[in-house]
Amino acid sequence: MDGNGRWAKARRLPRLAGHKQGVEAVRRVSKAAREQGIEVLTLYAFSSENWRRPEEEVRDLMGLLRHFLKNELKDLVAENVRLRVIGDYHALSSDLVAMIDEAIARTSVNTGATLVIALNYGAQAEIVAAARRLASAAKAGDVEPHAIDEAMFSDALTTHDLPPLDLLIRTSGEQRLSNFLLWQAAYAELLFVETLWPDFDGAALADAVAQFGRRQRRFGGL
Repeated sequence: MDGNGRWAKARRLPRLAGHKQGVEAVRRVSKAAREQGIEVLTLYAFSSENWRRPEEEVRDLMGLLRHFLKNELKDLVAENVRLRVIGDYHALSSDLVAMIDEAIARTSVNTGATLVIALNYGAQAEIVAAARRLASAAKAGDVEPHAIDEAMFSDALTTHDLPPLDLLIRTSGEQRLSNFLLWQAAYAELLFVETLWPDFDGAALADAVAQFGRRQRRFGGL
């Protein structure tokens, strides 16, 4: 979800205004995804590299996350949405961790769509952690090194209980993955759109899904 800062700059507004509009886009797109029958929507909310941003901006982002959890949890429960979080969110402040844990627990029995939030997430760190877990298991004799394959490695990732990634969308015209779902994106369709995230909506999502539907996915075959 890229382009909040540029959206605000174009309107001569503080960056926080762009982030606030970004949260509104999250609401719109999450609802539209459910209406369009999308099973799982994963949003890259805060990367492990975002800590390098100015302290005030990080504080503002965390405040918006608190606001989102406080105001959206009731709707997630009512709409049968399961919330999942990937990334090391336990590195956040204790009150925010408690809010996230509560939201995950209260929606864990929901059977509708799944909303995944990537918080303090980095794909390289995720892959390294999975490799360490498998290495420890092999050292303990619980798994034979020669038995480790792609499926076993996928099961060691934080997304092990989610379906394969089909479509990865990046807004604002940037054309890179920026350490997001690198393993999972191996055969995903990639779509880079010029729209800034605060302007992204249900119609833009529907257009992205339509483009996805027109692509031929061969997975290495003919």
